[in-house]
Amino acid sequence: MPEAFNEQLAEQIDRYIERLFVLPDDSLTQNLSDAAAAGLPAINISPNEGKLLYLIAKMSRAKRILEIGTLGGYSTTWLARALPADGKLITLELDQAHAAVARHNLDRAGVADRVEIIIGRGVDSLNALLDRNEPPFDLIFIDADKPSYVEYLNRALRLARTGTVILADNVIRNGRVMSEQPTDASSRGARAYNEAIAAHPRLESLVLPIIRENLDGLSISIVTGNE
Repeated sequence: MPEAFNEQLAEQIDRYIERLFVLPDDSLTQNLSDAAAAGLPAINISPNEGKLLYLIAKMSRAKRILEIGTLGGYSTTWLARALPADGKLITLELDQAHAAVARHNLDRAGVADRVEIIIGRGVDSLNALLDRNEPPFDLIFIDADKPSYVEYLNRALRLARTGTVILADNVIRNGRVMSEQPTDASSRGARAYNEAIAAHPRLESLVLPIIRENLDGLSISIVTGNE
């Protein structure tokens, strides 16, 4: 008989997968150390989710990636490593200090040459990309303030094409999104985002549960048509 699911087993499974499929990486380990030393919040994706992002970017043959939410550049590094030599990643970060840590980490990882960091409020930066007629992206990863997720999605769709993959992190919130009226703004934002991608006529979507300290989720959408 299989063991009953519990938090301890979930953590053991997560570590088991990490040991098998995510090899030790000095630059990524130092990335997290530098972020912690600089006082950045410890809200980066897990190593297993980093490998998942990398694989999705590889499978989608992405040459142009947009990331909304840089933090210390941990997920940025995973995504940038999936790009071909002539690929480009644009990442949006609100905080100047976070961006400085990310630049250093990306340089150490050897991917800084293919990454552009734009500093400012996410919605404003997305509007600026639209204003400059930025070409469509092949993959878009949303991992920033949850109350703005639907706004990010609306603009991301204008920066996408048929076949673009749109990912969003933290969309289960340890189950709080299942409440009709979540008590915190982040869970309300994530719930609204899930409902938006489920109903959107241009998207085919699913949420994949992600094991961490708590149960969370990564949404995966593909753009199936133009406006």
